[in-house]
Amino acid sequence: MTAASGLLVDHVQLSPGELQRVVELVYRWTGMTFGESKRYYIERRITERMKRTGHGLARDYLVALAADADEREALINAFTINETYFYREDHQLAALSREILPELVKTRRPGDLIRIWSMPCSTGEEAYSIAIWLLENWPLVDAYHVEIIGSDIDTAALEQARAGRYAARSLARLPAELVDTYFEADDHHRRKIIDDLRESVRFTPVNLIDSSSVASQGRFDVILCRNLLIYFDAAARRQAADNLFESLNAGGFLCLGHSESMTRISDRFTVSRLEDAIVYRRP
Repeated sequence: MTAASGLLVDHVQLSPGELQRVVELVYRWTGMTFGESKRYYIERRITERMKRTGHGLARDYLVALAADADEREALINAFTINETYFYREDHQLAALSREILPELVKTRRPGDLIRIWSMPCSTGEEAYSIAIWLLENWPLVDAYHVEIIGSDIDTAALEQARAGRYAARSLARLPAELVDTYFEADDHHRRKIIDDLRESVRFTPVNLIDSSSVASQGRFDVILCRNLLIYFDAAARRQAADNLFESLNAGGFLCLGHSESMTRISDRFTVSRLEDAIVYRRP
C-alpha cells in the first residue's frame, strides 16, 4: 500500500491482491466483471469510498466493508454505470407501441393489467420515456391498466429517479413540445417531471443476478433490459437470462440493447423480428 498509515490519500494504489479482492466482491454482488485494465476506474471509486469512511489503508477499508451492509451498498452504487437519457434507442419504444402491445392486448380485455419493467432503469429516464411514449403514441393507453416499474441495483440512482429532476443533457433527444408538456422548470436550469407522470412510475431496488430479488417483482409482459449484460461474464449472463425468463409471463417480450443478443446466451427464448426491433419472447 502506498498510503501512509492512518492518512487519507488523493488516489489509492491497490496491491494486486487488494485489486483482486475488490474485483471478486463486485462480481459476487453484481455480476459485473472488472480486471487490471480497469484498475484506474476501480482505484478512483475505492479512493472515494475510503475518504468518505475515513480509512487510510485499503486493507482496513476492505475489512470494514465485509461487515458493513450500508457500505457494501454504497460501493455498489459507486461502481454502477449510469449512462442514459430520454428516448434512448427509441426504435424499441416504437416497436412497443406499434407491435408489442397490440399483440399482447389481443388476449386482454379493457381494464386488464399490463406490466412493463425497465431493468436497469438507472436514474429513471428510460422508465419515464416509456410512460411518455405510450401517452403520445399508443391510442389504447387509457383502455388498460398499464403498470411501469423501474428497477436498479444502484439505490442512489433510484433516489434520483424518484425525484424526477433532469438536466439538459438527459432531455436533449426529447422534442421541445414534450419537454414543455411533461416537465416543469426547476432550479439550476433543470426540469422536473410533472407529478402525474412521476407518480405513474414506481421504482424498486433489484439485483438481476439474485433470483429472489428478481422474483420479488412478480412477472411482466414486457421487459426492457438494455446495455447491462455487456458488463457480465458468461456465467452471470446465463443467470441473468434465466431470471429474466422467469420474470416474463408466457408470450411476454424482452428487449435488449442493440449490441446484445440473447441467442448467444440462452435457448429458452424465441426470437421475434419486428419492423422496428429484434426482440425475444417467452414461449
